[in-house]
Amino acid sequence: MKKTLGWSLLIVLFIFSCSTFSARKTVITYWTHTDDNRTRIENRYIAEFTKMHPDVEIKRVVNEASKMGDIVLTAFAANNGPDLFNLPIEQEYGYMMNHRVAPVDYKLLGYKNWAALKDDYADNTFDAVTMKGKIYGLPLEVTNWSIFINKKIFRSVGLDPEKDYPKTWEEMADISEKLVLRNGDIITRRGFDFRYPYYLVSFIPMVQQLGGDLLSADGKKAIVNDQAWIKALDFMKAWGPHGRNLGSPTYVNARKIFDNDNNDMAMCLSGFYQEGRIKVDNPEFYDSGEWMVVPFPVFEDAAQDVRCAYYGHYLMVNDSISKQKKQIAWKFIDYMLSHPVEYLTEVNIIQPRKDLVESELFKSLPYTDVFMDDMAKAKPVFLHENGSQFERYIKEAVEEVMLTNADSEEALATLKRKIQEVLDED
Repeated sequence: MKKTLGWSLLIVLFIFSCSTFSARKTVITYWTHTDDNRTRIENRYIAEFTKMHPDVEIKRVVNEASKMGDIVLTAFAANNGPDLFNLPIEQEYGYMMNHRVAPVDYKLLGYKNWAALKDDYADNTFDAVTMKGKIYGLPLEVTNWSIFINKKIFRSVGLDPEKDYPKTWEEMADISEKLVLRNGDIITRRGFDFRYPYYLVSFIPMVQQLGGDLLSADGKKAIVNDQAWIKALDFMKAWGPHGRNLGSPTYVNARKIFDNDNNDMAMCLSGFYQEGRIKVDNPEFYDSGEWMVVPFPVFEDAAQDVRCAYYGHYLMVNDSISKQKKQIAWKFIDYMLSHPVEYLTEVNIIQPRKDLVESELFKSLPYTDVFMDDMAKAKPVFLHENGSQFERYIKEAVEEVMLTNADSEEALATLKRKIQEVLDED
């Protein structure tokens, strides 16, 4: 009886010790957007990192990219934000300005100071995440968008994709008219369509091409050059169902269906990462060579040659967590980002490390020259602590003229008033 009791006590003590050890694990939550290719390699990085650090557990949580901004915002508003996360920089900027994220721990990453860190990356990589001499994020990717083309669909209407691809927005509309198929008023094949949720990245550059801008140089006045805005809004109005009926925000995102090669999407606007997704989603299409990438179009009478804005997804750390968790989070970020070649070849995202973008491997990949040439003519995405709010107002204006046939001048007047009210409150 005593022997049995002794063994029982040992078992209880063993279970207690195991549960206590498990409870002592430091749990780090990592929120990011959906990407199957990146999920595959980052799950492996998590397994490798936690094997090296058995007292750490990493919980990786994914959400659709279009929903991430609102989800993270809601969590931080409730003081329940993730330990580390990534968003497009235009959405992250407010967290940095409002001191909700922690500066990079340079020494923990093996750098003497912030200048040494910057030296490892391409010029201007950290401009958007630098405030008062401190860097607040490390780049998961820096991205710009160009035009992907399905060559077969071009040839099906007698167009040579190598010669007849659209160089201007006017040509984009005319070529899309040749490519579009409809069943009554319902479009069954689009020639091209826009990235509607992301107006700061792709619509603002169209306005800038025409000589306009969102804010004055001193940041105090909303809407520069009304006529540029009206022309850009008129173009979108003509694109929509009350105009030439070439596309609409009500249809599935063009980028999401391009890979399928189902004769329903001839052109889409996307980043270098799209190549990796084509390769996974439809390897036969990828290997066929029946797709290509061409530059972002410019209006015929453009005042300046501005291409689609470039933006970054930066990995940031919540400033409200403990010092210990911050250190673990930065170590884990550093471990993930120590694989830039794999991110490039497996996910087709570019981490702008000098040793990567200057390599022969990078230069040998399909259409990197198109993206880099477009980036050289691009401006960084508009950054402001109220940027997300401004983007919602632009969305309302664009979709009002497209979907309700509203007058562009009236939509612009409302947009200007709303943005100016925000500026005057600051």
